[in-house]
Amino acid sequence: MQLDILALAAHPDDTELCCGGTLSALVNQGKKVGVVDFTQGEMGTRGTPKQRLKEASAAADVIGLEVRKNLGLPDTDIRNSRENQLKIIQQVRKYQPHVCLVGAPSDRHPDHGQATQLALDAIFYSGLTKMETTDEQGNVQERWRPSHVLHYMQDRPFEPDVIFDISDTFETKKEAILAFESQFNVADPDDEPESYISSTKFFKGIEARARHYGHLIGATYGEAFKYHNGPMPMKSFGTFFETDPFR
Repeated sequence: MQLDILALAAHPDDTELCCGGTLSALVNQGKKVGVVDFTQGEMGTRGTPKQRLKEASAAADVIGLEVRKNLGLPDTDIRNSRENQLKIIQQVRKYQPHVCLVGAPSDRHPDHGQATQLALDAIFYSGLTKMETTDEQGNVQERWRPSHVLHYMQDRPFEPDVIFDISDTFETKKEAILAFESQFNVADPDDEPESYISSTKFFKGIEARARHYGHLIGATYGEAFKYHNGPMPMKSFGTFFETDPFR
């Protein structure tokens, strides 16, 4: 299956938090969208790897993903090794996305920046003919490099190049995030400790950020992206005729 968009993430729930509204909107537009999570988030304060995988599957159904795969890399130890690069290259060549979404260049969580650099290197090497990989059946894969790579914003903000209007899919984004019931909007921590992301205050911050970036483009909600290795190429002004921001 060839995907239009493939999002790469350090942990299950990263894409829901950072670009879930965008992925949902793209699915609604008829695009084929997939997510590859690098780790199972097993070092997180709350939840178990089995629970996180179940939650990720539920979130994928909410968004309408064609593919959700977990590479099983060790959480808090995401190394930019050839072994790990090849695992990602196999996925990029398998799904041949036109666009890849990757994490922030650097962030509060060390895993995020490390996963981003690993993803960027793998994406580049995926376009090299002499970088050999095989698929699950042992067939040699053809080289493939996505045409566009964008960083989604994580915990720490950056100056975005693109803000995607998610006014119509913000409720879907919220539903997908809340599929990770062990992680977010936990009113009663039960027998597990509260974490940085589990409080209701953190969840309210997600909406505040989406409202802020939506405001900047004259919309209700928005998600921010930075175009990698720009400038961003254009062949038409189509997007300017598709949008009519109120600002």
